[in-house]
Amino acid sequence: MLDLEVIEAPAAAAVALDPIKSRMLAELVTPSSAAALAQRIGIARQKVNYHLHALEEHDLVEWAEERQWGGLKERVMVATAASYVVSPVALGPIAADPERSSDRLSATYLIALAARIVREVGSLWRGARKSNKRLATLSIDTVIRFKSPAERAAFTNDLAHAITTLAARYHDESAPQGRPHRLVVASYPAPKESGG
Repeated sequence: MLDLEVIEAPAAAAVALDPIKSRMLAELVTPSSAAALAQRIGIARQKVNYHLHALEEHDLVEWAEERQWGGLKERVMVATAASYVVSPVALGPIAADPERSSDRLSATYLIALAARIVREVGSLWRGARKSNKRLATLSIDTVIRFKSPAERAAFTNDLAHAITTLAARYHDESAPQGRPHRLVVASYPAPKESGG
């Protein structure tokens, strides 16, 4: 089971977003039979089988084992991932695209950048897994509490200068074996923690 899977197919996204199927995916982090799953979520086994078939058809669950109970065989299913994210690819031409935004300081541009990251990294990761290779990534996530808007602006200038300097130092357009890497730096007010 993967820790996370990126869903690109529109039909698979629709199936995963269905409330009953979504609940089943959450339950199937632990392998389960249709009968046991029906008891846990409180719906008829026939309906569970219907939903399992749809999830299996879209590679969201898979066969884990088969158990023998007397003269009957019972399939045990498991989710293909512990969690899922829907790629903007599933939305086709209406997906968010940073190229459509002229305001580089807007929330819509930041959201479109995040969507592009999901789209691009999801696709690259799928390819890396098929090739049995690791995907070189870097993630930095922190929270900074600024004393004032002026300090936030000063930090922004310092950060922009540092990134520009580093990019100029390490970027080599003429490197024949070089591979471009996208660097995205984002900042936004940290949401208040729920219940806090």
